[in-house]
Amino acid sequence: MAKKQKLPKIGMLYLDHVLRFFDKSNFRGWPDKIETVVYHWKNDKDRFIREVKRKKIDILIGNIPATAYETFREIARELPQVQFIPSMDTQFSNKSKENVTRFAWKYDIPIPKTYIYYDKDKADNFIEETQYPKIIKKSYGPSNYGGYFVHKVDSKEEASDLLNQKKYHPAYFQDFVPMEADVRVMLIGHKPVCAFWRRPPEGEWLTNTSQGGSMDYMDVPKELLDLAVQVSKSANAEYWACDVAVGEDGKYRILECATAFAAFPYIRDWIGQYLMHKFSNGRFPLPNIPLYNWEELGKMDASVLRTLRYITFGRYTPSYDGAYFLDKKKRETEGGEIHLHELDALYPMLVTQDKSEEEWPSEKWNFQDNYGKNIKKVHAKSNPPTSISEGDESEESQIQEPSIVLTEKKVEKLLTSVKGIGKKKCDHIMDKFDTTEIVHTLETAPEKFMKDISWFNQKLLTKLVKEWETFKAKL
Repeated sequence: MAKKQKLPKIGMLYLDHVLRFFDKSNFRGWPDKIETVVYHWKNDKDRFIREVKRKKIDILIGNIPATAYETFREIARELPQVQFIPSMDTQFSNKSKENVTRFAWKYDIPIPKTYIYYDKDKADNFIEETQYPKIIKKSYGPSNYGGYFVHKVDSKEEASDLLNQKKYHPAYFQDFVPMEADVRVMLIGHKPVCAFWRRPPEGEWLTNTSQGGSMDYMDVPKELLDLAVQVSKSANAEYWACDVAVGEDGKYRILECATAFAAFPYIRDWIGQYLMHKFSNGRFPLPNIPLYNWEELGKMDASVLRTLRYITFGRYTPSYDGAYFLDKKKRETEGGEIHLHELDALYPMLVTQDKSEEEWPSEKWNFQDNYGKNIKKVHAKSNPPTSISEGDESEESQIQEPSIVLTEKKVEKLLTSVKGIGKKKCDHIMDKFDTTEIVHTLETAPEKFMKDISWFNQKLLTKLVKEWETFKAKL
């Protein structure tokens, strides 16, 4: 008989003063010892790394809060042999609303039109010129939940007073989109396992239950679930949650998404079963979680749901009486009526594929800390830029800092239009900076070219800045 493959050593990642998403009991049946490693904040990085190595952990499971995200980016690089679950790239959206926006922008995910400013003067100009109402949000911080850091402003005076009082940085604005409700969708292996409506109180616009909103589990549209699946796949997420706004215009837009979310214990058990299947190459079975199971479970009181563990479901097997009753369970979709068990088959639970390269390296994407500082070069191929300009009035999110993002071809055209910068020197500049950095440097600190490139002199800089202004005027 063939010898069973050795299982990887699992470690639970915990942080002092942070609620624990997983417990060892969520991995019931795992035959080997599951280690625990606790990060104690302050200057604990080196000790934490030594402990992970000493315990010979192969897989470290746990969500990272916003205030520790950048530190754990560094820790993950120091532990290349350790697989973080979720990966640091998957957890990119956990850090801030800005990161959610950049993630949505890259993957063409519909969100309310968004404007982000780090420069106060630019933010003030935007406040003076934009149309109202607008939503202002706290983008980053340890307490970014429950709607308490989301504000609707109806005038430039309200917007200015709010930001002067709150000191939010960056200044994060979104167009106000009238909503009928929003839907929280939780997914495991890109399969929806729970979904519920959150509706605002009469005359209000915030849907958070902590702010008086109501919730129910019935009749979440298939098309909304499709969007949540698309977002989960884009994040390559083992487990995931999305808040999807249902606009009065009938459109769906993503409001929030992350791996850190409130979930009943039985949902965390399902995630544990899914992860055990992934880590064991199929030795442990995937959990069977029928679509719309939440409608039946949601009929129970929340106090009961908080105590339920290890819920299982039988698989669909056609029989005379079973077919009779199941035939009555149908759903209306845009494509027509479909039986519930047929609909469930359209949403398989998929095992995520691990990636070896970083998708969201902090040298390029940590705008919160890197704004105005020298940023280490990261090859442009790590995230091909999307072309978008300030004049774009599409429904997509619009990032305003930097205000213009260009393709490599357009940047090359700009550089070679300067007399004295030929193809060879252009390649040298583009090897030193990626396209986002070139635009950012031209807009904020053009003298950086002379500082970082030995042959780049004041004469070339004057010509390049002049060409840049001409180039922008034509966009």
